[in-house]
Amino acid sequence: MSCHWRSGCKMAATGEEAAEMDCISRVSLAHPTVLSLGGSLEPRGEPGETASEGLEVVTAAPKKPINSSTCEDYHLLENMNKLTSLKYMEMKDISINISRNLQDLNHKYASLQPYLDQINQIEEQVSSLEQAAYKLDTYSKKLEAKFKKLEKR
Repeated sequence: MSCHWRSGCKMAATGEEAAEMDCISRVSLAHPTVLSLGGSLEPRGEPGETASEGLEVVTAAPKKPINSSTCEDYHLLENMNKLTSLKYMEMKDISINISRNLQDLNHKYASLQPYLDQINQIEEQVSSLEQAAYKLDTYSKKLEAKFKKLEKR
């Protein structure tokens, strides 16, 4: 059975429900019909007349009502799945771009690595030169102190 009159989704009906829905879908809406409890279609009276003899009038509907919100829920889920899929595709594109950019940065870093190594070597040399300068400064102060001492004598 399909609920095409509402939203076009397809729902499976089996057994008695399928037979009922098949019968109902063939009924002409121009002629009012009454469904008996057995599920058969019986025209009652002339068109325009009402069943006033205590019979329950059913207007071409199955025994179990079709839940149109179920079809709408399926469509909502389908739309949500499509949107989620699109978001995942966007995230995939973003992650691919990030990966490319990271690779580019890694290549640039690799090309700069010799210069960075030179900077580290220069920094170590400057540090050792500073230590040598402090040692030279303290030694020169000691020599100056000795020279002044000798000069005073």
